[in-house]
Amino acid sequence: MSLFTGKVRPFPLSAKREVPDHIPRPDYADHAEGVPSSELALKGSTQIRVLSDEEIEGMRVACRLGREVLDAAAAAIAVGVTTDEIDRVVHEASVDRECYPSPLNYYTFPKSCCTSVNEIICHGIPDLRPLQDGDIVNVDVTVCHRGFHGDLNETIFVGKVDDASKKLVRVTHECLTKAIEAVKPGVRYREVGNIIQKHAQANGFSVVKTYCGHGINQLFHTAPSVPHYAKNKAIGVMKPGHTFTIEPMISAGTWRDDTWPDNWTAVTMDGKRSAQFEQTLLVTDTGCDILTRRRDRDGQPYFMDG
Repeated sequence: MSLFTGKVRPFPLSAKREVPDHIPRPDYADHAEGVPSSELALKGSTQIRVLSDEEIEGMRVACRLGREVLDAAAAAIAVGVTTDEIDRVVHEASVDRECYPSPLNYYTFPKSCCTSVNEIICHGIPDLRPLQDGDIVNVDVTVCHRGFHGDLNETIFVGKVDDASKKLVRVTHECLTKAIEAVKPGVRYREVGNIIQKHAQANGFSVVKTYCGHGINQLFHTAPSVPHYAKNKAIGVMKPGHTFTIEPMISAGTWRDDTWPDNWTAVTMDGKRSAQFEQTLLVTDTGCDILTRRRDRDGQPYFMDG
């Protein structure tokens, strides 16, 4: 049986990029196995932190900078550009903003962002494969600024994309938008998945179950867990001061996934395409703030620019 489910194959990687010593770094950055000891200390806890006003401001800054970094990456995407070049842009844009690129060395992940092309669901490793006309590529950016993480991603068209892929990307973004519209104090985190799966299935798509949204603050990943599929058993109720991500992964075929031998790259089991969008959210007294929203074009995603 083939190790790969679709047409995308891994290409060679460039050398690991370095972060200047003066930039504050998370605890896993210099660990030989990339272990986030501060996260592991809370492993299994379902307690969701309510951030202070000062911490919320730290999150606002980190998320704004993360958006600027993703915007820089989006501007670099074109036919023939390698995903490694996108990673270089992300890395340098992060460093220019006094940010540590959060994925770098997280459990030894080798690059500064994730680039997931076509059937790759998430956690694609940037490499020397040139983007091809008709690809869709998700760029997942997280930055750590003065101890706070800001996390977001978008799926972007490369050249001329077929109508089926356009629909997949559009519906995936609609899934995220509908879920965000429901975020307010008193809503159970498990409700997010009901909203997403209902819209995905109504359009003939499936929802990946292996990977979830997550709490985020001074920790890259923490409580709550936010599944994107229906009838999940997520624990917790939204309260003002919670910060977390919603990041649905929607597939054209099966929801089942497989992982490449690199132990990171998650792909659809049937090789069909998958799309994803992500925002970091702050629960407010009346609803939520999208901390990582696009500042120009009224927040609309890149696929709508054309």
